[in-house]
Amino acid sequence: MDEEVEAMKAKVGDTIVVEGTHVGDHRRIGVITAVPHEDGSPPYTVRWEDDQHEGILYPGPDTHIKTGN
Repeated sequence: MDEEVEAMKAKVGDTIVVEGTHVGDHRRIGVITAVPHEDGSPPYTVRWEDDQHEGILYPGPDTHIKTGN
């Protein structure tokens, strides 16, 4: 079965959500603070809400974007 997968695209200010993949894992939410590629493709610099840590994220299949204003 061929399934076309749309590439993830984001912009600064979007919210990124990483769902827990194992029982007991928690959802992690952050704000995208930098997008190095003009087309909005990953990786992204993200500031995490839970600890304000900022790091580089290469999103996996358990990740989705909530578009900012």
